[in-house]
Amino acid sequence: MKLNFRIIIFALAIVFGVAFSVPSILQTDKGAKITLGLDLQGGLHMLLGVKTEEAVKSRMKAIASGINHFAERNEILIDDLSATDDAVTFTLLDSDDAPAMDKMLASIEGAKVEHNGENYRVSLTPQEVIKTQKQAVDQAIETIRNRLDQFGLAEPTVARQGTDKILVELPGIKTPEEEQRARELISRAAKLELMAVDEERKMRVYTMTPAEAAEYGDIILPDAENPDGKYLIKEIPILDGSMLTDAQVAFDQNNRPVINFSLNSEGAQIFGDFTGKNVGNHLAIVLDGEVYSAPVINERIGGGHGQISGNYTVQQAQDLAIALRSGALLAPIVMLEKRSVGPSLGADSIKASMIALIGGFALVFVFMMVYYKMAGVIANVALVANLFLIIAVMAMFGATLTLPGMAGIVLTVGMAVDANVIISERIRELLYQGVSIHKAIEEGYANAMRAILDANITTLIAAVVLYVYGTGAIKGFAITISIGILASMLTAILGTHGIYEMLESKIAKSKDVDFWFGIKKKKAA
Repeated sequence: MKLNFRIIIFALAIVFGVAFSVPSILQTDKGAKITLGLDLQGGLHMLLGVKTEEAVKSRMKAIASGINHFAERNEILIDDLSATDDAVTFTLLDSDDAPAMDKMLASIEGAKVEHNGENYRVSLTPQEVIKTQKQAVDQAIETIRNRLDQFGLAEPTVARQGTDKILVELPGIKTPEEEQRARELISRAAKLELMAVDEERKMRVYTMTPAEAAEYGDIILPDAENPDGKYLIKEIPILDGSMLTDAQVAFDQNNRPVINFSLNSEGAQIFGDFTGKNVGNHLAIVLDGEVYSAPVINERIGGGHGQISGNYTVQQAQDLAIALRSGALLAPIVMLEKRSVGPSLGADSIKASMIALIGGFALVFVFMMVYYKMAGVIANVALVANLFLIIAVMAMFGATLTLPGMAGIVLTVGMAVDANVIISERIRELLYQGVSIHKAIEEGYANAMRAILDANITTLIAAVVLYVYGTGAIKGFAITISIGILASMLTAILGTHGIYEMLESKIAKSKDVDFWFGIKKKKAA
């Protein structure tokens, strides 16, 4: 027996496979492990709806805010600036400023600008409305996924369903408290707005109706900490959370959790300009339609930093910071369907899958040994190594194992041995022709290589397509099959070839091709 580079690589692959598989197989506390999917360990299944029409309303407010800031920075006088559900209206007081205003409005993507003299109306084209609604769903998917990743859940499924629905699956959610926290984190709009208090009329807020407030371009918002408190706020925000770059939990002088936030350069400039012009007035920090604080502006605030304080726990502050960092939802989320999947289903699924896996493995194992004798044993060694490699690679990358994924492993058992069957048959054909052991092994592998590569590459292409276009469990199946194919090519082509090279002199010396390859031939060269 002699060592060769193939057997060394195969041995290292086995060591790697066993080492990285142990934590998952024995469920040890240390080491990377495979995460079980929703269908195996239980969790929460939700179907969410997106109120896309609200995204259009938010877009109109953002346009109004941009017009207001542009007018203030360029000392353009405007009046009656108002944002409705589908349009922004205002009056330009000096017609000489029309060219500058028209140029600014023309730069707004998808805007339809109409004006009668100095009266302007800005709306969105039908195509832009559809685009905005689609973006709201896309952004909701990305935002929810970011929030759940920061929440600490392994491999949550967040996927589009239809045009305005989102499927969310959260493996490992077992207690009502975890479920409630996850639901709040997903559905929270986390819409941060910095807004001006109407200083002239703020004392009338408790006697003013929403309709009357609207006549002055104001809205009435509740106090987040005092259920009876109200604020009269200018409807058009100074800036919103789209300009926020970071949000972190800190503690004030009384050791209560607060959230420090940072703005981008544009937001910092707007924030600085506003505070510089409004010293002595109040600035309302509004989150999801509630005023968390309305401090007096003592001086110009540069640097683009602010703070949100409120009566909440450390965990609530952390979840709020996550929601702010991941971005505000452009449109509200509504729960359409919720279903808790119990772990007992997972236990039954795992048990059934393990029976199928062990049963299929055992049948293949026995067949290979009976039909191919020692060649079958060598193939079985490659098969065991293949299973360890699949588990190891999945654990190393923190992949999620779902029920279809386990089906993929069962299927891989048959696929992994297929290459060895082709190789063994090619070797046997050559031995029947009377060629030497060395030539039979080398040409057997060479002749089998094309068929093995063709079969595996076509299957791998199909698996890649499933992964790219599939969702959830389909991706799990595709990942398992892909890893299995790559591992089988390493073990079947490289590993078994190395074993044959190591044993070649012994096989040639014994001349017992029945023992080694399962063929009834008394003599071989």
